[in-house]
Amino acid sequence: MKHLLKLSDLTPEEIVNLLDIADQLKYEKKNGIPHKHLEGKSLGMIFEKSSTRTRVSFEVGMYELGGNALFLSSNDLQIGRGEPVEDTARVLSRFLDGIMIRTFEQKEVEDLAKYGSIPVINGLTDYCHPCQVLADLMTIREHKGTLKNLKMCFVGDGNNMANSLMVGCIKMGIEFSIACPSGYEPDADLMKWASENGKFTCTPDLMLAAKDADILVTDVWASMGQEEEAAMRKKIFADYQINSALMSVAKPDAMVLHCLPAHRGEEITAEVLEAHADEIFDEAENRLHAQKAVLLALMKD
Repeated sequence: MKHLLKLSDLTPEEIVNLLDIADQLKYEKKNGIPHKHLEGKSLGMIFEKSSTRTRVSFEVGMYELGGNALFLSSNDLQIGRGEPVEDTARVLSRFLDGIMIRTFEQKEVEDLAKYGSIPVINGLTDYCHPCQVLADLMTIREHKGTLKNLKMCFVGDGNNMANSLMVGCIKMGIEFSIACPSGYEPDADLMKWASENGKFTCTPDLMLAAKDADILVTDVWASMGQEEEAAMRKKIFADYQINSALMSVAKPDAMVLHCLPAHRGEEITAEVLEAHADEIFDEAENRLHAQKAVLLALMKD
């Protein structure tokens, strides 16, 4: 494992190893056990999209591992003024020990890894969100005690979260279903891969998708960069909501996850969110621990 560009690059064994490291780091943090394994290391954090959880968790994570994190917005870098990615990658590789980037195009992340000589971590692109899904899998394992013989149902847009959850679930042997409107399905190649490698369903029928689910997951209807589509998407996705009716067809002990920020009354009701707040905010916290595991796996000598 040289980079974390997308989950499809990782083997199931590599994913489990990262989750095991994350569990250990969380235990150490909760018990006040220092783990400054990256002392003297520096991580550059490039943000072309705004963030709460990604920025804070990576910055705090590097601090707790004994390293240093530099926040770099596109306004701070020559990349925002037209410097080619390949040149930025080569320059930053001379200064830093790792790069985390949160941006629009997956190609930009891939090019940083191709032309640079240090580890690159995908903090989110329009295509995928691997760090979030590692935290999600960690949270599921904490609450369910296992990742075996489970079913996840994703409700809403077939976006970067749906793409990464689909890959993460199939690699871990979790059945994955998605309920989305026609025309808003996840990436076609990933759906084909999921169908060939595990139990996978994509349907506009919410109740069918959620039947006997162990985990229900949703995300906002309009992601960053889709603000102009927000009004149209509210109409299209109006029925694609995790609410008490949908919860009634899932298993009685079904858990609910949301990568946040949540729009109460849209993709999830306030009632369901508050009933499952412990799970959702454990999920948010686990971004810190899962990402520290990634940092350690990629940057420790």
